[in-house]
Amino acid sequence: MAATSTTAAAAKSVLRKASLFYFVWVMFSYTTAGPFGLEDQVSTSGPGMTLLYHLVIPFFWCIPVSLVAAELTSAMPVQGGFYRWVRAAFGDFWGFLAGWWNWSAAFLLGGVYAVLFTDYLRIWFPQITGWKHYVISVGLVAVIAYVNVRGIQMVGKFATALELFILLPILILVVLGLLHWHHNPFVPFIPPNGPPFKVFGVGLALGIWLYSGYEQLSTVAEEVDNPQRNYPIALAIVVPLSIATYFLPTLASLAALGNWQDWHTGYFSEAARLIGGPWFGQWMTIAAMVTNAALLNSTVLTTTRMPFAMAEDRYLPRALTRLHPRFGTPWVAILVSTAVYALLAFQTLTRLITIYVWLRSATTILTVLAAWGMRRRRPDLPRAFLVPGAKAGLVYVIAAPVIMSVYALLAFQTLTRLITIYVWLRSATTILTVLAAWGMRRRRPDLPRAFLVPGAKAGLVYVIAAPVIMSVVALLGSDSFTWRWGPVALLLGPVVYPLLRATRSEKSL
Repeated sequence: MAATSTTAAAAKSVLRKASLFYFVWVMFSYTTAGPFGLEDQVSTSGPGMTLLYHLVIPFFWCIPVSLVAAELTSAMPVQGGFYRWVRAAFGDFWGFLAGWWNWSAAFLLGGVYAVLFTDYLRIWFPQITGWKHYVISVGLVAVIAYVNVRGIQMVGKFATALELFILLPILILVVLGLLHWHHNPFVPFIPPNGPPFKVFGVGLALGIWLYSGYEQLSTVAEEVDNPQRNYPIALAIVVPLSIATYFLPTLASLAALGNWQDWHTGYFSEAARLIGGPWFGQWMTIAAMVTNAALLNSTVLTTTRMPFAMAEDRYLPRALTRLHPRFGTPWVAILVSTAVYALLAFQTLTRLITIYVWLRSATTILTVLAAWGMRRRRPDLPRAFLVPGAKAGLVYVIAAPVIMSVYALLAFQTLTRLITIYVWLRSATTILTVLAAWGMRRRRPDLPRAFLVPGAKAGLVYVIAAPVIMSVVALLGSDSFTWRWGPVALLLGPVVYPLLRATRSEKSL
């Protein structure tokens, strides 16, 4: 055991940490990457409602979650992030569920990005079908796995290059669209005679999917320079950048073209062609394809630290804790995770996202509840950042995501099944995480915190209540398929937990 510890310490010593600059691009790459994927909101919910969603949803989802992540990262900047926060706030069982649900959701998400990348490639090479489609998807996963084994610095540089390539045509589209403003982009506000559940639920669920993941980068806190300082700063940069990335190109395209009924997946390429010509449309399509590579790159980085941390706590095989002797990365966890991504790359996009929504909603709810739990159980932890608003702020960051999750899942339809399951899993872990903030304040008040959610108790109430409410609203919108398989995805965690509990470590946090 001593030899193993010495080897692990030596491997960690060679780990090259990410600076704030590269960390910002990795975070943006994971949470947003580009505006692609929101197009169905416009035709389903209406242009006005879509634009309103992108101004309102952040206040009920990513902003409260970001405040929680900033506070808890400043208090406990540890590998595994919100998994360890939830465990410290609520104990082993709920901590295990947060980690298990998140890792399960990551399998689906990785498969989604590989499939989408190859789907875009088929635009130029329609003969890519069947086994050829699968081989290319697996090839992309292999390349991204190699980049991640090299470490967070390599991932950060790769993410920065990809994002600059992606955002350049988006910026040009915004400028050209605004220069050719001929229509009111908010009219009609909702589709005439559209079914209410479809109008409000589908767009909301897509919005939760688009604005999820701001706590996920906490899993690599030990690989970032001065995480207590840099994590809150990165969130302050990335959240408004993400909102602008979704809102501005949608506004500009609608203002220039006005044909909201024609919007569908991949429509930004068509908008670019109509506004800037064929060459611009091709460029935008390439940017959309590259976006999926960027998303996969950051997903592998952030989600593979979850099995690593759980293996350190003896919930998973110890082999997953092995670090690369040269790069200091959890190479076994990376290879195992990407192997599962590759196996799922033969599934259709819709089914993958549907299950993912369930898992993501669950983890999101756990995350926001962790803020409350940590305030109760660890009030001694020093916090350089607190959720603002005192109790009201804490209620907000918990209730808003829960309401959004429940409402969105109430109103889901076919295309968004994939996203729906994601919302279930993501909401559960997010709610646990925001509750951990409350729990850590109570159980570990001694921990130093470089950031506290502003607003004292009111701020803590906000960051807990908002994600919880959003999650509940979104989850209630699930269709029969999602209600059948979403709970199955969630219940696997409690079923597996007692089987692995006997081997867990008594390691204290």
